[in-house]
Amino acid sequence: MDMKNYVKRQNLSIHSALDRFLSDEVLVGLNIDAEEFWNNFEELLNKFHERNKDLLKKRSFLQDQISDWHKNNDLNLDEYKKFLIEIGYLEKTPDDFTITTENTDQEISSIPGPQLVVPIMNARFALNATNARWGSLYDALYGTDVISEDEGATREGPYNEIRGNKVIDYAKQFLDDCFPIEDFSHSDVSHITIENQRLVFCSDQEQISYLKDESQFKGFNGIFESPTAILLVNNNLHIEIQIDSDHPVGKSDKANIKDIILESAVSTIQDCEDSVAAVDAEDKVTAYRNWLGLMKGDLSESFEKNGKQITRVLKEDRQYLDLEGKSFSLPGRSLLLVRNVGHLMQNSSVILENGEEVFEGILDAVFTICIALYDLKNLNSLSNSRTGSMYIVKPKMHGSEEVAFTCDLFDAVEKIFKLKKNTVKVGIMDEERRTTLNLKSCIEKAKERVIFINTGFLDRTGDEIHTSMEAGAMVPKSEMKMQPWINSYEDWNVDIGIQCGLNGKAQIGKGMWAMPDEMKEMVETKIIHPLSGATCAWVPSPTAATLHAMHYHEVDVLSQQEKLSSRKSADIDKILSIPLLKDDLDKKTIRDEIANSAQGILGYVVRWIDQGIGCSKVPDINNIGLMEDRATCRISSQHISNWLHHGICSEEEVIDIFKEMALVVDEQNKDDPLYNKMGSNFSGFAFQASLDLAIKGVNQPSGYTEPLLHKWRLEFKKNTS
Repeated sequence: MDMKNYVKRQNLSIHSALDRFLSDEVLVGLNIDAEEFWNNFEELLNKFHERNKDLLKKRSFLQDQISDWHKNNDLNLDEYKKFLIEIGYLEKTPDDFTITTENTDQEISSIPGPQLVVPIMNARFALNATNARWGSLYDALYGTDVISEDEGATREGPYNEIRGNKVIDYAKQFLDDCFPIEDFSHSDVSHITIENQRLVFCSDQEQISYLKDESQFKGFNGIFESPTAILLVNNNLHIEIQIDSDHPVGKSDKANIKDIILESAVSTIQDCEDSVAAVDAEDKVTAYRNWLGLMKGDLSESFEKNGKQITRVLKEDRQYLDLEGKSFSLPGRSLLLVRNVGHLMQNSSVILENGEEVFEGILDAVFTICIALYDLKNLNSLSNSRTGSMYIVKPKMHGSEEVAFTCDLFDAVEKIFKLKKNTVKVGIMDEERRTTLNLKSCIEKAKERVIFINTGFLDRTGDEIHTSMEAGAMVPKSEMKMQPWINSYEDWNVDIGIQCGLNGKAQIGKGMWAMPDEMKEMVETKIIHPLSGATCAWVPSPTAATLHAMHYHEVDVLSQQEKLSSRKSADIDKILSIPLLKDDLDKKTIRDEIANSAQGILGYVVRWIDQGIGCSKVPDINNIGLMEDRATCRISSQHISNWLHHGICSEEEVIDIFKEMALVVDEQNKDDPLYNKMGSNFSGFAFQASLDLAIKGVNQPSGYTEPLLHKWRLEFKKNTS
């Protein structure tokens, strides 16, 4: 390795970009000496580097044993379970307990709602997501397919009054459903006023009525006789009805309502992991710099939109008057969590004395916690946590030993920065099979810190395929969601979370809606997540967050969890059922399945390798835009690898299909000036990376895509710098 860009700090070699960033930007306001920082960091590595390696060795050891068992045994569930217990893959279930996490913000403990995940390397996106705490329902409805374009209600062009009226009708029906008035509909309201601390609605016929539940009225702006905004609350979520008779929309509305603003993205995960392409020190600095701006409250980004120069900054808190006319505020920004990298990857930002690269998850822990000191010590202009906590989501942990490692690491970092024990909270991603099966043990190891458990169908399926690679060929990817294990897995997560006392203390989350343009379908179906007992669920955009927020007004999730607490727990035997192919497939079905996966891999990887984009809307084979990140790439690549491994297809067939799909992806991206065609010679880095993911997937650790993506991205950067 060329060390000319490194500086020596004790026995560590630190990339100069990271070293300068720490000294010149991170530490200047914290009264921490750089030499002291690196001394503490080296001591931390002495404690945790080898332990991290040992955990990865155990992953490989267990996987080898499972693979050998499948090679030598027919699948019998009782024998299989006995074997998994013998090798320590299935852990002993701990006695019942209740988590004791303290000092969490209400957004974590008691405000169910949508959650955004955003690539932290893109400052514009990071700001947009953080500011998505509140969103216009009128805009969300007008600009999406939730409102049909029938009868002249088209979206294109200037404001369409026909469409606008449909939006208003839809929104007032939402008000009737969730904030009903005693004697008539919100569509009948002609005037709203406040008298004797009561919200008064007047109808066309000069009738007067009140909210059926008057406790929903929480505040206002303007004056009692003529408020400009009405603040209501339902299921701990707020909405603001904005009134303005001079506004073009308000002027045409009989009650002069110009908009309805919903509390939307209650929390946001700023992601250093699956949705970014961070492969070296420069990339890590970009991620950490944006986190620094968010924690200090001064992050800004200037860009051009529709021919105008725009500078985006963080929004201030929202100000209101209570029923007595006294001022109070509500958070104007989403509560931020940060997703660190998992235990697997190493990064050249720091080189140890023995020449090994630092484990990226350890690096993330130290830097993201250090930067969060600006918030924890109130050294910022806009706060994040109001209870003095910092929230780290930790992905891709396998079993309780790895959760314990994370908690011990956080404890050690807290000591370095003189923070109170358990200041740093942990979110556990339940996306690996070994974690699912041992979820209660995992939560028990983090019972003082846990603030989040979350299912992730895509990564979980990728691990399902890889763990049982030798058991046989898997069902088509399109049939995976219909398999017995998946519903049991989703229910199991909620059941275990409730049993461990997460309700009212921590988030139980569900995964992403992957089709950002299909909002009508999302509104019709994603209510299943709050009904399932999930206090948060991922959405792909601020607009989607506003629309999904309606579901949390319709469903009282905390009450729903109480109801679910008495049901029979999900069946672990179903979770252990392997989704094996039972019937022969015809050649067309096989080819179509591989083509669908190959096209998705290529469309995602070409942006990852050539442009450093870790998450994007990628058109699928039918030109439907899907949100793709490494999780979607993992399931697709592992599925092709499984079929290759079991002779469902040949390597030659796979290569031919990838070449065919590369031409399709080239055509889909023909208008992108930054796009490099893959089909010109099929030898570019992106095409080779895509092919490697499918053909070499059997040998990738846990089926992860990161090692190959990082390798090829670094090759691209080296050859194009």
